[in-house]
Amino acid sequence: MGNLSRMTSRFIHRFWRRATLLACLMLTAPAWSADILLTAAEDGAGVQAFAQALARQRPQDRVTFTPLNALPAPDRLPATTRLILLDLPGLDWRLQDTQGPPTLVLRISRLQAHERLGTTRPPRISLLWSDPPLSRQLQLIASILPQARRIGVLYGHDSEFLLPELRRHAAPLELEIVPQRWDNINDSRPLQTLLRSSDVLLGLDDPQLYNPKTAKNLLLSSYSQQLPLVGPNAGFVRAGSLASTYSDQADWLAVLDRLLDQPPANWPHSLYPDHFKVVGNPQVARSLGIEQVDETGVAARLAEGEKRP
Repeated sequence: MGNLSRMTSRFIHRFWRRATLLACLMLTAPAWSADILLTAAEDGAGVQAFAQALARQRPQDRVTFTPLNALPAPDRLPATTRLILLDLPGLDWRLQDTQGPPTLVLRISRLQAHERLGTTRPPRISLLWSDPPLSRQLQLIASILPQARRIGVLYGHDSEFLLPELRRHAAPLELEIVPQRWDNINDSRPLQTLLRSSDVLLGLDDPQLYNPKTAKNLLLSSYSQQLPLVGPNAGFVRAGSLASTYSDQADWLAVLDRLLDQPPANWPHSLYPDHFKVVGNPQVARSLGIEQVDETGVAARLAEGEKRP
């Protein structure tokens, strides 16, 4: 009888130990997993690397990539799918149906969205902007060029809608926006007029104005006036502008990780990434007699400023 009692006691002890361990595992394991579908018209190495990085970051979820031409109509995908579009053809396909799954759109600029959507925001679609936020670019100018007050801005038909927002962000910084329309990129007179009336140029992410064809004229003209160009993106900094803010793949993965932890009903209609970096061109800074941009330090100061209300 004593042996039976001891065996029963050990059994109960082991049972409760295993039950406790199972409960702990259940508490630490994710409560659910999601089906995350990435798609793009082009199935290149960069797209595949991004999909693989997201899968490694979210091992609890089912992350897959399917080329756009292999997908059915959006409304035929399961409503529980979380869809991530990696290019503009994907957005054009998604806009066919209002009943498609909740969708995050990457690699889309403000201009590209404005061309397709105007001021409307389709339901169940969140736009994650690829171009640097105007407020952040102005803060960058204020940080690295504190004496600059007149901010020259070239704009065209496609980018004119950004001017009111630009003025709104410039006012608290006591910066003056000096706009100049540039309809004919083969006519340099608007650019020369703007250079004479500005302390610095801020490039908008408008590919009609800032592209490989115009880069040489823009950069040489600004150099001749000893006037720095900030922006419009990291690529243009490599070509010869002074500096810009930008978000890389790691920054976007951090944004996605935060959003995918939330119910899609909580996703915003649009947002800029909280995570970003600063890139500067030391050679340009030297040629303009400007102190080299402290990329890490400036990025930290800008991020801290954005955290304060």
